[in-house]
Amino acid sequence: MVYLKTVFATLAAVIGANAAAGSLQQVTSSFGANPNNVGFYYYKPSNVAAKPALIVAIHYCTGSAQAYFSGTQYATLADTYGYIVIYPDSPRSGKCFDVNTSQTLSHNGGGDSQGIASMVTYAINTWGVDASRVFVTGTSSGAMMTNVMAGSYPDLFQAASAYSGVPFACFSGTSDWNSACANGQISMTGQQWGDLVRAAYPGYSGPRPRMMLWHGTADTTLYYANLQQEILEWTNVLGVSSTPTTTTLNDPETNYTHTSYGCVVQAYSAAGVGHTVPVHESIDLQWFGITPGGPSCVGGTTTTTTTTNDGTTTTMTTKTTTTTTTTAGGATQTHWGTFILLWIDKVGRVRRFALLPTLAHIPTVRPRIN
Repeated sequence: MVYLKTVFATLAAVIGANAAAGSLQQVTSSFGANPNNVGFYYYKPSNVAAKPALIVAIHYCTGSAQAYFSGTQYATLADTYGYIVIYPDSPRSGKCFDVNTSQTLSHNGGGDSQGIASMVTYAINTWGVDASRVFVTGTSSGAMMTNVMAGSYPDLFQAASAYSGVPFACFSGTSDWNSACANGQISMTGQQWGDLVRAAYPGYSGPRPRMMLWHGTADTTLYYANLQQEILEWTNVLGVSSTPTTTTLNDPETNYTHTSYGCVVQAYSAAGVGHTVPVHESIDLQWFGITPGGPSCVGGTTTTTTTTNDGTTTTMTTKTTTTTTTTAGGATQTHWGTFILLWIDKVGRVRRFALLPTLAHIPTVRPRIN
């Protein structure tokens, strides 16, 4: 365990510092069920949107809410894009999260996951967060907790991004450390993994969050074999093939391989990278639909050509960003994000009207699941 503390202690050096305009705040009053007393910290920018998106950003073992706030760019980017960030803080001395108990691995069953879920519902009810734009991410223990939140509370999240974690329920058991899982020795079929996720919330048939997974091939803390098991798990849960539909080398940087699985599952394999893969906040924001540039299921472009009375032709390009979740039955739910209006005037100049953040809050209709 001393070795593990040394490994996790190096994570602060791996994750880059932020330059947020404001400071981290804490909710100390009651905010709902929180059986393990997980700390509730948050960052709310001064220019917060009227119905903001929410990112839950979860720290690593030996870390803290303050360390993840200071060591990542989520808060800095919130100053630009107007979303809110929640930073849960582990209540344990080693600062790992509860990712193993039956309570945390079940919907409203208790554990750390219920405390974090209560933070999300508090943010929706108290701060006016857009319930259709809630996302979760984390590193190491926080990545494992990201998998847990996506499995135990699929009704709360639209997308997730997990950095160097393990599959949902891989650590399950009485001990807070599972060497077989950590060493990549637990191997199951996609169906077996998927059944564990579905058992966390019996009877649930609504939308489930899209998953983005990151792992380094040289990871000797939570071994690289766990990435393939995560892929098997979430492709099964989201109803797509575990065979990549696309494979892109050197994406998003040299020695990374990006594979996609029907768009709703994305994986990044980082050759030669240990524990953990550095956080790629800008890619996370695209995946969440907060900024443009994500995969096809996250955004698109529509071009409309109109002709005026004097015969002048104007081409208007509406670029939108969306997030799409896939239900257990294969239906999808789309949430609209940022809206950019471009047009070409009558002398051929490209014009940009504006970024219209208020249009990010167009209400959505959830599909009926029979």
